[in-house]
Amino acid sequence: MLQIDVITIFPEIFNSTLKRGVLSIAQKKNILEVNVHDLRNFTHDKHNQVDDAPYGGGPGMVMKPEPFFEAVTSIAECDLSELKRSHRIILFTPQGKPLEQEKVSEFAKEKQLILLCPRYEGIDERVRKNLVTDEISIGDFIVSGGEYPAMIFMDAVARLLPGALGDELSVVEESFSAGLLEYPHYTRPYDFMGWKVPEVLVNGNHAEINKWRRKKSLGRTLKQRPDLLKKAVLTEEDKKILREITRKNF
Repeated sequence: MLQIDVITIFPEIFNSTLKRGVLSIAQKKNILEVNVHDLRNFTHDKHNQVDDAPYGGGPGMVMKPEPFFEAVTSIAECDLSELKRSHRIILFTPQGKPLEQEKVSEFAKEKQLILLCPRYEGIDERVRKNLVTDEISIGDFIVSGGEYPAMIFMDAVARLLPGALGDELSVVEESFSAGLLEYPHYTRPYDFMGWKVPEVLVNGNHAEINKWRRKKSLGRTLKQRPDLLKKAVLTEEDKKILREITRKNF
């Protein structure tokens, strides 16, 4: 079982997400446990203060280090000296490394993940330097807090836990699992407003279907995310298909 502990000042944000979809299924199957902790419970002043004005001046407020350190050490049940050696503590920040499927697969093999959800202008640098093991970004844009990246992260990880999905092949065939974008999908009706399903998908020849799907996956990746091809594992046949697609387009 994978245990995920989320530290946030808005625990209620997670209520609906954890009761729906793959996160709900994985918890019911006892292959995932998610605990959401209110950061304010780890403060000791009468106002439960988790933020303060930045040293050096400037706009906004900065999240204080003490509550995060106390929360993480309490959840991990170990002291600071061994914490980073034994746990993955993840901070969601625009400064982090982009979250990619390969990294998601790595996280899915862990026993426990602790997620930190910053707010306001950010988090005290001493948290990042001395507590965090991984800094993750979900894209080059800004959202109001780490809760939204945390939900995306948990969903992505939960999908890879054995037994979480009804069809295990879904994980294998999805975009990014093989380093490429996924091929197009079609369902009934066969003819919708004059747009018909490609004939190859209805002729029952599975070898031809697989060949068509691979070609479409390669072509879509070449057109929309050519950067992925630099890291994808390609066969000689794949390379031949890409050369043919390139010649037709130029």
